[in-house]
Amino acid sequence: MRRPRPLRCLAAMALVALAATSCGRSDQGSTPSGSEPKTAAGKTAADLLPAQYKKSGVLRVATAVGYPPMEMYKPGTTELTGVDPDLAGAIAKKLGLRLQLTNAAFDGLIPGLQSGRFDLAMSSMTDSAQRRQAVDFVDYFRTGGVVMTKKGNPEGIKTLADLCGKAVVLAKGSSNLDIGEQQNAKCKDKMRISQSEDAPTGLLQLDSGRAVATIVDYPVAQMFAQKGNAYQVLPTQYGAAPWGIAVAKNRSGLRDAVQKALQDLIDNGEYRKILGTWGVADSAVPRATLNGGQ
Repeated sequence: MRRPRPLRCLAAMALVALAATSCGRSDQGSTPSGSEPKTAAGKTAADLLPAQYKKSGVLRVATAVGYPPMEMYKPGTTELTGVDPDLAGAIAKKLGLRLQLTNAAFDGLIPGLQSGRFDLAMSSMTDSAQRRQAVDFVDYFRTGGVVMTKKGNPEGIKTLADLCGKAVVLAKGSSNLDIGEQQNAKCKDKMRISQSEDAPTGLLQLDSGRAVATIVDYPVAQMFAQKGNAYQVLPTQYGAAPWGIAVAKNRSGLRDAVQKALQDLIDNGEYRKILGTWGVADSAVPRATLNGGQ
């Protein structure tokens, strides 16, 4: 995944971690991991929303395009579409807010939350311990990375170990890069790893023969394989982990309102319907949890 899609954004982490420790907490109150906000009993998601958001009437959500079916542009336009934009719109509606969706560089999402430029980041971001030093996550998706090859799998790759000694392309700053590098540390005959900006540009290296395999998040891999019939997806998922909606540490009131909104969408079936529209319902979570990653 570009990014991630699962540690997709390791760039600027030192800056982010510093920001996380230096910021004050304007919406005090924390919720145990995986639990309902204690203040949620008998209240709607909109009731839980801090006054500043009710006053503005806007929910500013940032994403990073180029990771279909999660976030992308509609063909021939600059209109954002995909799982994350659709889900962001449903959450904003539950909160009684107008969605303002912005495309941004993936490695700028967490700094953007810290600076107050964005309210939420929804961009296939893995809920990781490292990122939780800077932000909180409302987990909404769970998936792992899979190996992709050209159609027919000409190199006969079956497992990660079969990548040893081969040219492999991996998205920079992604958890899939981490998966590949961990495997490479075990290889006697090392991989020749190149890094791409995102999944589509990585696949171009398969097309040109510069790489024989890549690792991409399962839902994204499935979409690319079905769309062009040029690639093959191996069945095993590696590093399965939750993806989360990122919220700045000093915005716990907003975080709890978003968690409640997502849980409502899960309970009424709209959440699974959105995922099903994009063919990724298999990665649905049964409930909205906080900071549930490892």
